[in-house]
Amino acid sequence: MVDVLNGVEMTAYLVNESRARRLKLAGDPRAADWIPDAERVAVRALWDEWASAVYTHDDLVIALRSRCVLDALAQSLEQDPDTVLVVCGAGFSSYPWLLPFADALEVDLPSIVAAKRRRVDELMSAGIIDDRSVEHLAADLTVPAARCEVIDRARELARGRPVAYVAEGLVYYLPAEAARAVARLGVDVASRALSVINYWPPSVANNLVLAALHQWFRGRSVPENSTYLTREELDSLLGVPIEDYGMEDLQRRYLGRVVVPESGLLPEYMAIART
Repeated sequence: MVDVLNGVEMTAYLVNESRARRLKLAGDPRAADWIPDAERVAVRALWDEWASAVYTHDDLVIALRSRCVLDALAQSLEQDPDTVLVVCGAGFSSYPWLLPFADALEVDLPSIVAAKRRRVDELMSAGIIDDRSVEHLAADLTVPAARCEVIDRARELARGRPVAYVAEGLVYYLPAEAARAVARLGVDVASRALSVINYWPPSVANNLVLAALHQWFRGRSVPENSTYLTREELDSLLGVPIEDYGMEDLQRRYLGRVVVPESGLLPEYMAIART
């Protein structure tokens, strides 16, 4: 069972609680279903504690982030219906069940993968989600051999088909070498790849919300060190100029205006590249 109160695994449940609080904006009607009934009270209480200690807008940030990913994935399927989905740091995301990917590979830490597999079985038995071709791979992406295993398995699954690759809510928690390797994993898998990478740029290192997050992490067994990536680094890693969107950009796109300025939010940026 995933410990909902401590460790990096805790953040997976917090993300789903945030998605669930903004279902329409996130575009994920299954968000709340991934949280088992026995853990809903604890997760909600943890989210309220997070909101009080860090900031009250995580539901907005996560919903915008998820919607951006979902729209990019939908566009990749429109361009080629044979596209294979690969998600690193998959957590309890619903992407393989929201879009008709023929095959999908979800990668995360062993405890999260075990919880996700168990919950998939429960939701399928209840008729809440369909049976989809989704493979779950447990991997510690800080380990080079584990990253090689992910690349090899993704190539086997894709069999020359284009890949839509997502690294969401992940690279900034990794050491620098691993963060860069995970950011470019999609282009290592396939020559035709959509890469959607969620990152923090160096310019936000002094963001007050980020400082509050790191302070809260200290008591929750989550590493507080962060890896920051520049747009130029991502251009180089992915081999093409990226499209780059901050939270104010996404608010304008999906809400028509900036409701909360970036200074009051976690400074999430979305990099999208097509090779």
